[in-house]
Amino acid sequence: MYQLLKSFLFLLPPERAHRFTVRMLDFVRKVPILNQIIIGSWKLESPVLRKQLMDLSFPNPIGLAAGFDKDGKYIDIMASLGFGFIEVGTVTPLPQVGNPQPRLFRLPKDQALINRMGFNNDGVDALVSRLVQKRSDGLIVGGNIGKNKDTPIEDAITDYEISFQKLFPYVDYFVVNVSSPNTPGLRQLQDREPLTKLLERLQFLNGLHQQTKPIMLKIAPDLTDYQLEEIVEIVQEQDLAGIIATNTTIDRSNLTSPEGEIEKIGPGGLSGLPLKSRSTEIIRMIRKIAGPDLVIIGVGGIMEKSDAIEKLEAGADLIQIYSGLIYQGPSLIKQIKRLLIQKAS
Repeated sequence: MYQLLKSFLFLLPPERAHRFTVRMLDFVRKVPILNQIIIGSWKLESPVLRKQLMDLSFPNPIGLAAGFDKDGKYIDIMASLGFGFIEVGTVTPLPQVGNPQPRLFRLPKDQALINRMGFNNDGVDALVSRLVQKRSDGLIVGGNIGKNKDTPIEDAITDYEISFQKLFPYVDYFVVNVSSPNTPGLRQLQDREPLTKLLERLQFLNGLHQQTKPIMLKIAPDLTDYQLEEIVEIVQEQDLAGIIATNTTIDRSNLTSPEGEIEKIGPGGLSGLPLKSRSTEIIRMIRKIAGPDLVIIGVGGIMEKSDAIEKLEAGADLIQIYSGLIYQGPSLIKQIKRLLIQKAS
């Protein structure tokens, strides 16, 4: 069914298709018979799928990656598809429109997306106003935080502080995004000195609360082995809960789409199938360096159920999907769950 719908959606500009899809899902969810027939067909839950990590109980290990629901508008809609956790954001202290459109592009031959969205979002106050509302019981929500484009890199810590403090009562865990390629200078925050200062500050603020929240770091796939080892060391020194591996890549070396098409699109972060091997490689390296205790969320190129298993066997504790949802549809979530249940039996 989704493959038929996809042929229509791919005729629309990607951002318009995104809005149409979530509105359609919301409509289906609110019509009892459609909800039962369509959304009910995607449901599959089992005690076998539950994961206890970071003092949180995940209904299942499959999450929606940040970027799909930047402003917390679709949490319940997306939860109805069977996700065990939803990551909202990336959110910034002040609203910002992001980069000019078009800024999201499909590469169907590669089962990939290129985006240069630029942290477009309504700002942290608007996100808080939505998170205050009741959400599905048991659903885990993470808050992915970044800096405003106009904030100088030397003042970036203040931006992260603001979003961290305002979101604190309303999310279950935090993700520090210093790895998007679409905010100028942001990846400089992955260097040892600025990253250490940022994480130290957030952990200090974390400790001021009666009950702390897990903090994770989202990293780029374009790091050298040395940079990766250094980042894992910093994460452990700062006692973070874990790492999300990985964000989008600026590498274009393994694409099959025509070179002219790629050049016409221009800069942006690449996600989808071409990222699969690199993100899995990084997960494997992190697990080897960090040992068994650090939580790893694997994301990047999960287009089939076997890709999810590959990430988990490489060392990921949880996984997230985004591009796979666009290309394969919500049934991908159920397919992964079914395979996980089979492997556990």
